[in-house]
Amino acid sequence: MPVQSPQQSAATAEASVVGRDGEIERILRCVARDPGTPQTLLVLGEEGIGRTALLRRVRELAAGQGVQVLSTQGWAGDPRDARACLRQLLAPLTPDETAALPEAPRQVLTAVLHGAGRPDEDALRTALTALLDRLAAARPLLVCVDDADLCDRATVGALFAAARRLTGRKLTVLLAARRENALPALPPGAEILNLGPLDDASAAALLDRQPAPPTGRHRLDILTEAEGNPLALAELGRTTTVRRAPAEPVFGVRLDALPAGTRRALLYAAAAGPGETMAAVMTALGTGELAVWAPAEAAGLVSVTEDRLVFRHPLARSAAYVRHPAGERQRAHRDLAEVAVLPEARARHLAAATVGADARVATALETSAWRRGDAVQAARALEQAARLSPRRTDRARRLAEALTAARAVGDPGWVRDLYGRLLQESAGPESVCTAAAALASVLCHESAQREAFEVLAAASEHLPLVGPRLALDLVALAADVADRSGLPEHRTALPLLLDRARRCTALEPPEPAAPPGTREAGPGRRGRLDGRGPGDPWEGDRGPDGEGGPAAAGWAEPADAGAGRGVTGILQGLDAPGAWRAVEALVAVVVRPETATGALRGLGRPDRTPLGGRDTPAGLVAQYADEADLDLGQARLDDDRLRAARAFGPRGRSVLGLVDTLLAVGRFTEARTVLHHAMTEAAVLRLPRLRADLETQALTLRALRDTHPAETVLTPAVWRAVPLDENRATHARLLRARGLAAMARGDWDDGWRQLRGLFTADGSPLHPFLAPRSIAELAVTAQRTGRAAEALPILDRVRADQGDRPSTRMTMLLHHASAVLGPDEEAEEHFQLALVNHAANRWPWECAHVRLNYAHWLRRCRRTLEARGQLTTVLETAERLGAGPLAAAAGRELRASGAAPAPETGGPLAELTAQQRQIVQLVASGLSNREIGERLFLSPRTVGSHLYKVYPKLGISSRHQLRDLVQGR
Repeated sequence: MPVQSPQQSAATAEASVVGRDGEIERILRCVARDPGTPQTLLVLGEEGIGRTALLRRVRELAAGQGVQVLSTQGWAGDPRDARACLRQLLAPLTPDETAALPEAPRQVLTAVLHGAGRPDEDALRTALTALLDRLAAARPLLVCVDDADLCDRATVGALFAAARRLTGRKLTVLLAARRENALPALPPGAEILNLGPLDDASAAALLDRQPAPPTGRHRLDILTEAEGNPLALAELGRTTTVRRAPAEPVFGVRLDALPAGTRRALLYAAAAGPGETMAAVMTALGTGELAVWAPAEAAGLVSVTEDRLVFRHPLARSAAYVRHPAGERQRAHRDLAEVAVLPEARARHLAAATVGADARVATALETSAWRRGDAVQAARALEQAARLSPRRTDRARRLAEALTAARAVGDPGWVRDLYGRLLQESAGPESVCTAAAALASVLCHESAQREAFEVLAAASEHLPLVGPRLALDLVALAADVADRSGLPEHRTALPLLLDRARRCTALEPPEPAAPPGTREAGPGRRGRLDGRGPGDPWEGDRGPDGEGGPAAAGWAEPADAGAGRGVTGILQGLDAPGAWRAVEALVAVVVRPETATGALRGLGRPDRTPLGGRDTPAGLVAQYADEADLDLGQARLDDDRLRAARAFGPRGRSVLGLVDTLLAVGRFTEARTVLHHAMTEAAVLRLPRLRADLETQALTLRALRDTHPAETVLTPAVWRAVPLDENRATHARLLRARGLAAMARGDWDDGWRQLRGLFTADGSPLHPFLAPRSIAELAVTAQRTGRAAEALPILDRVRADQGDRPSTRMTMLLHHASAVLGPDEEAEEHFQLALVNHAANRWPWECAHVRLNYAHWLRRCRRTLEARGQLTTVLETAERLGAGPLAAAAGRELRASGAAPAPETGGPLAELTAQQRQIVQLVASGLSNREIGERLFLSPRTVGSHLYKVYPKLGISSRHQLRDLVQGR
C-alpha cells in the first residue's frame, strides 16, 4: 500500500473532497473511456489544494467499479532510493502476476522490487510496459502517481512510454503534481486538470467540518485569508487569529533559507495585506531594488506581476508574518502607516502597531470605516476602534456602530459577540434598542421568528427614549419579522410597537393622510393605525421644542456615513416625514394585506423610487401590492449594491422578494443567477431559514422551467433547523413549490395535497400574502381531482379577504379560479375577465396558464379552432420563457384539438429509469453528486455510477451537455 508523505495535512486528507465532485467526475470519465484515446491525465495544484485527497477518492470509486488500481506517491524526504516510487507501485502485485512475463522484463522488475541493482531506463520502460499491458488485458487499469514531481523521472517517463504504446488497452495514467515543468514531456493528447481553490460555499462547509470550527468574525477572516485552500482552512481553523496561524513546516523551511533582507521584505508584504501596491511596500521598506524579491520568487513563495506582489499560498503569507518577533511586526506596520495614501489603510496599520488604548487611532478607524463601502471591513474597523477607545462612552458608541455593521454583514456569531459586549458597556435605551435590532435580525435569518419578535417587543418599551431613526428602524424590522412568521399574534402586536415609536421624545411624527384600511388602535382614537387624531399636526420640520428640524431632532445621519448609507439601515436616505409614511404603510399592509394598493399610492409610484430600494419598507409594500415588477431595474441595482458591500443582512430581506418577482414575470435565467449567488452567501453565513426559502424558490424555478422536473428533494440539514410553524412564509413557498412540481409531473392528487396545505380547514390562508397567490393553481388541481366543492369555500374566503379593489394580478387569479371551479355557464365570462386587462401580461406564466385552461374548456365545448388560437399563444409564451412543462401541456392540448405538430417522442430521458431521471434532473439543476446523495439518501459513489451509465445512453460526456439536453437548448 502507498505510504503517506510526511507533513501532509490529515485534516485535508479526510475532508478536502468537499466541492470536488466535478473534478472527480471528469477523472472517472477519463478512466471509463474506450481504448484508442489518450488516457493520461495530469492534475496540477499548489500545496494543500487537495490533490492527495482527490486521488484517494478517485481510487476508491474506480476500485468500486471493478477497475484495478496501482498507486504510488513521491516523497522529497527520501532521495537516497531512486526507485522508491516504482517499488511502491509494484508492491501490491502477487508473484503470479509477474511470473507470466517474459524473462527479461521479469528480471528487471524483480530487481526493482528487491532493490538489487539499478536497470537502465530503456530496460525499465520495456519491463513496465509489458507488465501494464498484461494487467490491462484482464480488466481496466488505473495507475495513480501522487506528487509525481517528487518521483524519479525514470519511473514517470516509463509510465508515459507505456501510455503512449498501449493505446489499445483500457489503461489510464493519473498523476498529480505541483508543477508540470518538473516532469518529463507528457504523452501526446494528455489532459491537464488545474485544481483551483474551493468555491465559497465549499470552503465554508470544509471549515465547519473541522474538530472545533470557528464562529463569528474569526470564521469570516479565515475564509478570506485561506482563499479556498483546504490546507489553509484546516490550519487557520485551529487558531484564534489568522495572524497567529502555525506555519506549515515546508513554508518555514523555505523562509528560513532566504536572505535576511528578503525575509524582512516578505514581512512587510504580508503586513501590507492583499491588494497593496509594490511601490507602497518598497517605500515602507526603504529600498527601490526589485532584486530583494528574487530569492522568494525562486523558492516559489511569491510572484511579482506588474505593480503587485502575490503570495503563492495563504500559509506562506501567514508564515512570513508570524516568524518575526512582535517588535519587528510593529515596526513594519508603523512604516506602512507612514506611506499609506488611503485613510483606511493608514488607520489599519496604526491600529496593528498600537498597544493599549489610543483615542487618535480609534477616531481614525471610525472615520474611515465605511470609505470602501464594505460592511465586513467597516464592522472590523469599528470593532477595533471600540477596543482602542479609552472612554467608555466612546467605546459603547463604536461598539453600537460595529454591531450595526455586523448586522449588515449578517453573520450570527459576530452579531451575538458584539451584542453581549455592547450591553456590558452600556444599558442605555439607545444601546438596548440597537442591540435588540441586530439580534432580532439574525434570529429572523436563522428561523427563530418568535424569539426575534419577543426581543423587539421587549426593546420597544424604550422607543419613547431613543432617536426617531432607530425607533422606526426597529418597528420596520418587527413588521418584516411578522411578515416572515405569518403569525396572527405578531400582526396584531405591530400597531402597539408603532404607537410606542410615535411617542419618541426626539421627534413628533408627521400627519399625512391616513393610509387606506387603517383602524383604531385604542379607546378614543380614530382614523390612524396608532390612534392619533387630526389634532396632532406635523408643522413643517420643527422638533418638539419648536427649534430646528429633523437634524436637530436627531434624525440626520452621521456626516461620515458615506457608503454605509443604505447598507446599515432599513430607512436609507429618507427624511423624517418620508420615513414615518413608509413605516406606517408597511405596518398597514402587514396587518391588512388588502390595503397594499392604496398604501403604495400614498408613497408614490414604485418606478420612481422615492423612498429607497427593495430592502426598504416601500419595497415590501410594493411587493404586497403586486407592483414590485415596475421597479425591477432599481431592484437589480439594489441587489448589486448590497452584494458589492457584502451586506447580506439587508440583502437577505430583499433577495427573496426579488426572486419572487423574477419568477412571476418569467425571467427564469436571471432568477437562477440571483439564486446561485444568494444560496452561496446563505451557506457561508450559515443561515438556515434563508437557505430554506432559497431552496423552495429553486424548486419553484425547476417546476416552472424543466420539462421533466425531479421529485421534490431538499437539504435535510437545512430543513431540520427551520420550524415551519413560526416560518409560515417559508412554509407557504415550500407548499407552492411542491404543488407546482407535482402539477408539472402530472400528479394532480399530490398537487392538490400540497396546495391545499396553504389554507386551514376554515379557508384561512397560511400566509396572508403568499397563500392567496396560489388560488388559481389550487383551483386547477381541485378541478382535475374532483374536489371543486371543497375548493369553492376557500375561493370565497380569498375573494372576500382581497376587498373591493384587488390588485390586477389578484383580479386575474380570482377570475381564473372562478372559471375553473364555478358553474360551467359562467366559465367563459371569468376566463375573458381574467384576460381582458392587458396589464395582466406582466405576469406571463400565470396569464398563459389562464389561456391553457381556457383552451381546455373551449375544446370540451368543441370550439377547437378557438382553442387552437389560445394554445398557440400559450406555446409561444412558454417557448419565450423557457417554461418546459407549460409548453408540453400546450402541445398535448394542441394534439387533442386535432392540430398536427411534430409527434412527441417521449423526450431524450424516456429510456432512463425513474431514479436515473431523478438524478439527471438534479445534476441539470446544478447540484453536486454529494448534494444529490444527501437528498436522495444515496452515496455519492452510487450517484456517480448512475451517471456513468446515463452518459452513453444520452450521447453526452459532460454535466454542461446534460443540462443543455434536459432544458431543451
